[in-house]
Amino acid sequence: MDAQNIGSLSMKGGRNDNFYFCLIEYYPDSDRWFLKSLLPVKDEDANDSDEAIRAWIHNYNVKQLVVDFPLSKAACSECEIDCPGAGHCPKPDVITVRDKIKALLNEDQKLINSNPKKYEQERNKADEIVYNRDIFEKETSHHLLTRSFKRRLKKGFLPYWNRTLDFWIWKFYYDQLLDTFNMSFDSFGNISLMILSRFSYIKRHFPKHVELFEANEQIILIELLRSKIILRKDIDMLNDVDLGLETRLETIRKIENKLNIFIYNHDLDILVKNPRAFDSFILALAGQNVLQKKNLSLPEWTNPEETKFIIPNFS
Repeated sequence: MDAQNIGSLSMKGGRNDNFYFCLIEYYPDSDRWFLKSLLPVKDEDANDSDEAIRAWIHNYNVKQLVVDFPLSKAACSECEIDCPGAGHCPKPDVITVRDKIKALLNEDQKLINSNPKKYEQERNKADEIVYNRDIFEKETSHHLLTRSFKRRLKKGFLPYWNRTLDFWIWKFYYDQLLDTFNMSFDSFGNISLMILSRFSYIKRHFPKHVELFEANEQIILIELLRSKIILRKDIDMLNDVDLGLETRLETIRKIENKLNIFIYNHDLDILVKNPRAFDSFILALAGQNVLQKKNLSLPEWTNPEETKFIIPNFS
């Protein structure tokens, strides 16, 4: 049986950062994965780097590519109706999200009304800083709602900025992302318009058969943690100035062992020394899930056929 491959490309970061293509390849006969290619592209000359992207896809016959920025747009971006306002958007998927937010807040309010004193006691206990607390002991949308998640819901869903996918991710990852990375997921919150416009141009030159997927490095790391492939301390130390290199090496070794991926020493050295290369490698793990057909199915109201968003399952 022929080998299968999937590529990844992380383009987040500063204007002058290099970015890396990562290609993993699967050989069914030996049931083995290989990191086949890790190619840096300097962002000094847009024309040269754009051509490098096209050449890389062509030379390796890449049929599927995972990126770390939105492949779909917010509801308002191409809407031409007489707008009744963001809070009254008539689009069915937006209505669905508004109803789900309202239901969560109403359920939480019922808990407050039924026993305010107990609610406040449990809320204060939940807000205590416990360093060894299991971040997976409760899903974000399970009651009680944390203060931070509740504030996020009360801010509302903005159809000119958020995709319906955002709400799904808030439900299951808001507290985990905040606790682990001190960040929240927002489709367009840390993506520059230049990157979106540039990739929109570049992909017009891709072969027609290339299928694009979207993933998020932090969510992938959380799922690696959930599956006990890596530890919380690995994530905490990844960006440490003094211990970051050693931590990346240990993290990659754990992933290599648990997910059966062979990495050549030269590529391993690049992954350890270059955080942007490491980001692309993490995206490639979501691609591995695509080839194995293990990624989670998202509900229709998140528009999965447009977002092509990967929630990996490493168990």
